Amino acid sequence: MKKKVIATLLAAAMTLSLVACGGSDAEEAPAAEAAATEEAAPAAEAETVDAAEPAAEAASGESFDLEMWCIATESDSNRHSYEAAIADVTAAHPEINFTWEAIENEAYKTKIKAAVAADEMPDIFFTWSCAFLGDFVDAGRVYCLDEEVKAFADELPEVMLGNTTYEGKHYGVPLTMNIVGLFANMDLLKEAGYDEVPGTYDEFIACCDALKEKGIIPLGCSGKETWCVTEYLESVIEKSAGAAALNDIFLGRATWANSDVASAVDTFQKMVTDEYFDPEGIALSNDEVKANFMAGKYAFYMNGTWNCADFANDANGFGDKVKVSEFPVINADKSQLGELIGGPSDTLAVAASCEHASEAATFALELGKEICHYGYLDGCGLPAWTPYYDTSSINPLTQSVSDICANASTYVLFGDTAQAADDANTYLSYVDQVYGCAIDGQGFVDGLAADIR
Repeated sequence: MKKKVIATLLAAAMTLSLVACGGSDAEEAPAAEAAATEEAAPAAEAETVDAAEPAAEAASGESFDLEMWCIATESDSNRHSYEAAIADVTAAHPEINFTWEAIENEAYKTKIKAAVAADEMPDIFFTWSCAFLGDFVDAGRVYCLDEEVKAFADELPEVMLGNTTYEGKHYGVPLTMNIVGLFANMDLLKEAGYDEVPGTYDEFIACCDALKEKGIIPLGCSGKETWCVTEYLESVIEKSAGAAALNDIFLGRATWANSDVASAVDTFQKMVTDEYFDPEGIALSNDEVKANFMAGKYAFYMNGTWNCADFANDANGFGDKVKVSEFPVINADKSQLGELIGGPSDTLAVAASCEHASEAATFALELGKEICHYGYLDGCGLPAWTPYYDTSSINPLTQSVSDICANASTYVLFGDTAQAADDANTYLSYVDQVYGCAIDGQGFVDGLAADIR
């Protein structure tokens, strides 16, 4: 049974690789010229960790240093998987003096882009796939993994490399794959008369109204971190206009001037004006909103399925209260269940400037495999690498995500990574305006059509 589930996921990933990045065609996701001219990033708070004391010289008589940047901060769901993987891989490589630095998500995006522009990158770095990494590849800053990845062909399916393959060459090590999930606190839903997560959009809206009548805030979202808003907005657009339409827009094949998208944005904004969202969320970080959801302040929280780990492992038993589903279909003429936001995105890459690039590439591949291993067991995502270990302990939430993905027809990668850097920044600025009710759906598509395409 476990082999069947994995085979299904890999088949789904093949669809994703083709749909999310369009075969990674450079013409579809052109590099942003600004990558080479960005101003230096402001200093970001970070955690620097020495994986071990300086190693004794290896049998070859030579030891060397490797540095990695990532986003696995103390509060990140993936922290344990990084710590465990690093312990395993560094123990196998005493010749490498390995240090790593973890930086908060939004600050990291600024820091890594500035490092790429200045060509002052760490040896190994976390990145997102598709256009986010593609900009760095086009700038000549990323080491090609074609030779080193051959040794891992039996463990790393080619279909999982699609989102980090550019002009036929491999540049990224996939970790886990995730989708946007609609998480529900079933205790709160039961107070409003619901024993199951609503299966249709009309039922979802009726549920939100029933929750409000009970004095329960339906939805939690961080307005301080715009990517959290996109988790809601992109799901609404996909289930209104269809996955193909949204994907074509993200990849530059179609214009933003789309009436279905405008209507979907209005649908989302009505959820805001109808006060389904916590008004305090506009000034809260994602960690704060997530903590509020776990504390019972909101009934729903739509975010990445990497959160399954924290929910399932909560010491206060929150995992027993929560269920996960996909967002319901809004326009059945254009969309259907099984069209999902997400896919293999979390990635490790190696700087082209690394003095020991080939060794770093092998180290990154081994590390990526083990991050996937521990991350899947923890519930931080589904495996990009073929599991070689017992998976019977996977938590029920992650199993539910696996079931959702097993029935997926199409994946559209997150908009802020599917699009080139400049386009993504412009897109996020318009998302902010929608959430703040400064523009409506028509203003959203007109503005993006003028500023991007």
